[in-house]
Amino acid sequence: MKNLIVILVLLSPVFAFSQAESRMLTLTQVIDIAQKQSPDALAAMHRFRSSYWQYRNYKAGLMPMLTLNATMPSLSRSLEKITTQEGDFFYERNVANYSSGLSLTKNIGLTGGQVFLNSSLQRIDLFGDSTITSYLSSPLNIGISQPIFSYNPYKWLKKTEPLKYNEAERRYLEDVEKVAISATDLFFSLLDAQMRLRIQQTNMANNDTLYHIARGRYNIGTIAENELLQIELSLLNARSAVENANLEVEVKTFDLKSFLRLADNEIVRLVSPPAPPAQTPDPKVAISEAHENRADALAFSRRLIEAESNVNKARAENRFNANLFAVYGLSQTSDQLANVYRDPKADQRLELGIQVPILDWGLAKGKIKLAESEQDLQQTAVQQDIIDFDQEIFLKVMQFSIQQNQLLIAAKSDTVAQKRYEVTKQRYLIGKIGITDLNIAQNEKDNARQGYIAALHDYWRSYYELRKLTLYDFVNNKRLTFNFDAIPDVN
Repeated sequence: MKNLIVILVLLSPVFAFSQAESRMLTLTQVIDIAQKQSPDALAAMHRFRSSYWQYRNYKAGLMPMLTLNATMPSLSRSLEKITTQEGDFFYERNVANYSSGLSLTKNIGLTGGQVFLNSSLQRIDLFGDSTITSYLSSPLNIGISQPIFSYNPYKWLKKTEPLKYNEAERRYLEDVEKVAISATDLFFSLLDAQMRLRIQQTNMANNDTLYHIARGRYNIGTIAENELLQIELSLLNARSAVENANLEVEVKTFDLKSFLRLADNEIVRLVSPPAPPAQTPDPKVAISEAHENRADALAFSRRLIEAESNVNKARAENRFNANLFAVYGLSQTSDQLANVYRDPKADQRLELGIQVPILDWGLAKGKIKLAESEQDLQQTAVQQDIIDFDQEIFLKVMQFSIQQNQLLIAAKSDTVAQKRYEVTKQRYLIGKIGITDLNIAQNEKDNARQGYIAALHDYWRSYYELRKLTLYDFVNNKRLTFNFDAIPDVN
């Protein structure tokens, strides 16, 4: 009867799985699925897409902009006062105003000014005893608005915006590798739970066999009752451990399926991966690749440029400034639309405004000193961040090397522990040793197997962390790339 119970417990997952589709997944497959459809991967894609359109907006702002403005119509009815020699009078004024205009503007990145070209047409209808219509045309106006000695934001945006976009590309690659790390953690978490379940199921079957053997020995008087009770207790503990392990598998399976966005009716079974075939990289090579590939490496340069820009802005806005505005155009007026473009007259306008700080009680100097202090602070911070950046890469390479050795030791320990348990079990069956020695060997066997899975997890996690920190594939010896055109709305 007890043998039947053991068989039913062992086969109960099979009966449950038979109602759903079973899917075998390797670590590579899990990472591939996660990088395509996990919530973290989708969030990274949306962040990159936002950065892409921010860069597109910057580039669009440097292109000529064509704008159409129109008012059709603007109606006004009001009482207005008019003064004559005979006195003041109020009269009712009914006016309809129509206008349209086309303007072309272009920002000048080199100087920070703007040139423009526009054309407009206006019509006014004055209603009364008779309708009076008048037209005003401006066939062509050419002008420029140019700050002189002022801060030029376009000059600095030209330096920082491409860096920001390149940062976004590299940050996306880092986020993709971060997804791989998360997927690795969830993969090994479930793999460990499934391994524990198999261990506990095996232990339960072994303890059940040992219990029946012990009962036979007890009946013939070769072992004491205490040893029989200890074996029975081990069997009960094994059954309890199987139930707990089953629950843990369910929880870990849900976590992985939720992250991968897999169907609820899929039964996930994992394949234990081998160690990655990567050799320990040279720390100098890893640091060099990180400086070439990482987003933070670009951010160091961008932060220094932005600090310099702030100093330039503080100096430019707190000294002598001038603004030049010049327009040359043609205009004509007529009560007939056909004549409004005949013999247009020249219109000219020139303005030069200046701003000279005379007395500000040190406000301008204070702003400049504050900006310079922030620049010095940023330079110091960047220098320290570069040191920390290099140190992080170096330590990760060392950690990866240690994980390789730890994995070899764990694999050897697992093999030895398994063999020792089998030898100890056979010695117990022939009565050479007691149950205590067998339990010790079993615990060491279980711990060694779990230790190997833990070492394999640490090794793979360290491997993907190193990839994330360098954006370099040390297996194929090439830099990580991505086809950004494959992202929707990015082309």
